Amino acid sequence: MEYRRLGRTGLKVSPLCLGTMTYGTPQWRDWVLDDADSRPFIQQALAAGINFFDTADMYSDGESERVVGKALNDFARREEVVVATKVYNPTGNKSPNERGLSRKHIHHAIDASLERLGMDYVDLYQTHRWDYDTPIEETMEALHEVVKAGKARYIGASSMHAWQFAKAQHVAERNGWTRFATMQPMVNLIYREEEREMIPQCLDQGVGVIPWSPLARGILAGSKPVGSEGSTTRARSDEQMRNWKLGLERDAPVIEALQGVAGSRNVSPAQIALAWLLQKPGITAPIVGASKPHHLDQALGALEITLTAEEVEKLEAPYVPHEVVGFA
Repeated sequence: MEYRRLGRTGLKVSPLCLGTMTYGTPQWRDWVLDDADSRPFIQQALAAGINFFDTADMYSDGESERVVGKALNDFARREEVVVATKVYNPTGNKSPNERGLSRKHIHHAIDASLERLGMDYVDLYQTHRWDYDTPIEETMEALHEVVKAGKARYIGASSMHAWQFAKAQHVAERNGWTRFATMQPMVNLIYREEEREMIPQCLDQGVGVIPWSPLARGILAGSKPVGSEGSTTRARSDEQMRNWKLGLERDAPVIEALQGVAGSRNVSPAQIALAWLLQKPGITAPIVGASKPHHLDQALGALEITLTAEEVEKLEAPYVPHEVVGFA
């Protein structure tokens, strides 16, 4: 495993990050694995050299953090792993101040996350979405306080407009507060809108990019879109996928090209889709999910693939602009 520097930080992470939304309790979503069924995947990732794990307080209403923290504490030394979690969404409780990015909620949420994880600190603490009800100055100062209290080593953000990210970074720099070290946007072969503004901004500013949904919720691995015959259990219950309209007719030429490149190399479409993303400038570590052993095997196999310029052109040429989604 060749590790990559996370943005301009001194932190070294594996080029794949294991996303753990799939681990927690099926009481939250019917496709989620429980503690016993989740642990083998975390073990498998660690054995393969993956040291980067991403969760969020809202996943399984906090149970994902408990499952992931317990497994990592059982299977690895704390300094071996890089643990990321997120704050913004409500976690079980729905009262007005138990959500968002106010100072009150951030300080409550980090303590609750650390208790569930069974850890003294997280390596990366990320805002899950933009909070339109809280001044960005309040949010950035509170996140700085979390870092200075030793509860997080770095801070990051997920899915927002590029102007919002630039504003947050400017506010932090102007006040001498901790800046975001990472950005977690949705990027994949059938959703590339972040290439217009966000990724160039991150490249310019040395921000590490850790894309979520690199396989478009499984569509690039062969899953059927929402509403299609034969769609997966997750797809059928995934309201976001329905709203994002990914994998429809306009994406068919990209998927056809993906299948063609994969067939010519005798590898899976998922591996080609990940290999494409891993070669994109500025990308540090796509966040991959795994609910079956071959999911991780395929993701690791993508690290061995280097696409030619002609293959990249074949994959990218059929893309058409999409509505900007994934921010809510």
